[in-house]
Amino acid sequence: MLTVAALIAIFDYLLAAGLLSWPLFVRNHSVTVLRRVALAVGAIAVLTHGTILLSLHRGALDLHFFAALSLVACVVSALTLLVNLTRPVAALGVIVFPLSALLLAADAFWAPATSPEPLEWQIKLHVTVALLAFSVLSIAAALAILLAVQERALRHRQFGAWMRALPPLTLTETLLFRLIGAGFLLLTLTLLTGILFVDNLFGQHLIHKTVLSIIAWLVFGALLYGRWRYGWRGRSAVNLTLIGMGVLLLAFFGTKLVLELILHRTP
Repeated sequence: MLTVAALIAIFDYLLAAGLLSWPLFVRNHSVTVLRRVALAVGAIAVLTHGTILLSLHRGALDLHFFAALSLVACVVSALTLLVNLTRPVAALGVIVFPLSALLLAADAFWAPATSPEPLEWQIKLHVTVALLAFSVLSIAAALAILLAVQERALRHRQFGAWMRALPPLTLTETLLFRLIGAGFLLLTLTLLTGILFVDNLFGQHLIHKTVLSIIAWLVFGALLYGRWRYGWRGRSAVNLTLIGMGVLLLAFFGTKLVLELILHRTP
C-alpha cells in the first residue's frame, strides 16, 4: 500500500512540475488555469507524501538521513504551495517538486529500515525550528537560482516565452530577501533552542554541525546587513545566498551522511 502511495506522490510531483514548466517554454493563453491545476496536483502530492511519512515512520519524528531528507522535501514543497498563494512564483515548483519526488523515492524504496528514536521536548522544539529554517532558506536558494537565470537572460536580451512566464525581477528579489529574513530569524531561534539540550558538543557529534550553522548564520546575517546598509542585490545576493545554503546543507546533512552512511554510526 505504501509503495502504491509513494508512486502516486512521485507521479503527482513530476506531473505538477511538468505542468508548471509548460508555460516557461510555450506561449499559452491559459497560463492561470494551468498553474492552478499544477498547484492542485502538487498539493495532492504533498498530502500523499505527508501521509507516507506518518505511516512509514510510525507518526514519529525520524531524524535518520533519508527520512530527514524526505521530511524536509515535504515541508519545502508545502511552503512552495503557500508562497504561491500570495506570490505568482510557480516556477519554484519546477525546481522543488522533482527534488521532492527524488528524495521521497530514496526514502521509500532505497533507504534501509529505521526506527524513530524517542526525543525529549527540547530536542523536538529545536528540530522543528531547524526544519522550518532549513526549508525557508531552501526556497530562498531556489529563488536565488531563478534570479540568476533572469538576470543573465536580461543581460543577453533573451526574451523567450519562459522569461515572460516568470515573475518580474523586482518581485523575485523582494520575495528572496523576505524569505532570507524569515529564515535568518528561524536559524537564530535554532541556535538558541540548541542550548536547551546540548550537553556535550563532542560526545553528541554536534561540534561540526554547530560550527557550520554559526558560519551559515553569519553569512545570511552579513547579506541582510549588506542589503540594508549598502543595497546589495543581484549577483552578490545570489552568491551569498547559495554559499550560506551550501554551508547550511553541510551542517544539517553533511554530518549525518558521514556518520550514518560512511561510518555506520547513529548521530
